[in-house]
Amino acid sequence: MKSKLVVLVAVAVFLAAGWTSMACADQSCVAKECHAKLLDNKYVHGPVGAFECQMCHVKIGDHKFKFDIEGADLCYECHDKKDTEAFVHGPIAAGDCTGCHSPHSSPYKFQLLGDGQNLCFRCHENNKTNQKFVHGPVAAGDCIACHDPHTTPNKYQLIAPGNDLCFTCHVDKKDEFAAGKSIHPPVADRCTNCHNAHGTPHKYQLSGSVPDLCFGCHVDKQEQISKVKVPHKPVLDGTSCMGCHTPHVTNDKPLLKAGGSDLCLMCHDTQIGTVSNMKGWLDANPDKHGPVKNGDCASCHNPHGADYYRILVNYFPPEFYAPYSTDKYALCFGCHNKEISIDEFTTTLTGFRNGDKNMHFVHVNKSPKGRTCRACHEVHAGTQGKHVREKVPFGKLSYPIRFTKNENGGSCVVGCHVERGYDRVKPVQNR
Repeated sequence: MKSKLVVLVAVAVFLAAGWTSMACADQSCVAKECHAKLLDNKYVHGPVGAFECQMCHVKIGDHKFKFDIEGADLCYECHDKKDTEAFVHGPIAAGDCTGCHSPHSSPYKFQLLGDGQNLCFRCHENNKTNQKFVHGPVAAGDCIACHDPHTTPNKYQLIAPGNDLCFTCHVDKKDEFAAGKSIHPPVADRCTNCHNAHGTPHKYQLSGSVPDLCFGCHVDKQEQISKVKVPHKPVLDGTSCMGCHTPHVTNDKPLLKAGGSDLCLMCHDTQIGTVSNMKGWLDANPDKHGPVKNGDCASCHNPHGADYYRILVNYFPPEFYAPYSTDKYALCFGCHNKEISIDEFTTTLTGFRNGDKNMHFVHVNKSPKGRTCRACHEVHAGTQGKHVREKVPFGKLSYPIRFTKNENGGSCVVGCHVERGYDRVKPVQNR
């Protein structure tokens, strides 16, 4: 009704201006018996609404017309050119403006031939909205939120290049990336390395399921995880890589959710199967093993998986007794000098000696009943010096240890033997 009122006002203006013959001539095109329906739509092309049919059509006979100028060049007589950038929409490149716009009128803004994405799907395959997870603009039918329908400097007629396009909406991610110290390389390159801009069967429009998506780049980790004898369970569960890593940016390398042992203790703050509450244990035991003190769990444990008990990076005997060989202490000797258990006498290798008698040799270097490191030491933390255990595990039993340290040595009372001491300066004569 409103558009018809505009037309009537236009007619009145023409008549008042003395342009009766011209107005009548042009109005005759939209007379009731001819093209009256051209004015029935909400959006009417300017020349049509003003009865200026001759602006586009040239009469060459009775009800015979031609275009004085063909294709897009006719549109460009009034409109700015739309093919000026590096990437041009197909219909524009072909000079086919009427492939998307009605030259007369339409129910849709800009005299478009369809509503939103329905117009796009007249040419483009409609496989964007039928995915389980669909990008917001796509779900809303708003293709032009990302694409310019005419021409841009960017591939696919995107309205901005690369991640700049994503950041027009995802401002929080832009700020996050600017503040973070460690950025995932695919993210720095372009978001679409991992996310599909339209829709996928995967949450967040990821291009694949995790961890398969991650393994597309991290082939070495895929191979490692597939071969290890003792996998780290979080790597295999539903969260997979995302349990420990953030996919975008963090302040901790390599894209960890927290630094060092803080990450591990996010899960190991409670009993997990046979694995004790490590956070509780460390809080209660201040005398910590060096790597633990440094928050470096990964120096002994491989967070993805390993071939050894407790995902240890190298062999460590799980038993109380073990025949001695250097290989059996490969984990410990990754940091500690292996000579500590080979040389029977020393004045430099260890402080645990009675005179020059190496007490590590005495305990460990035996066959068949060498005491393993775990027999005396807590591998994570304890309350006594040198993280000596409070109790020695022995089968189903556990014997208490009372370790006393002094300036030149110390003494030990344990269920294994009567009280014995050691002194580096004046050797103790033990029973």
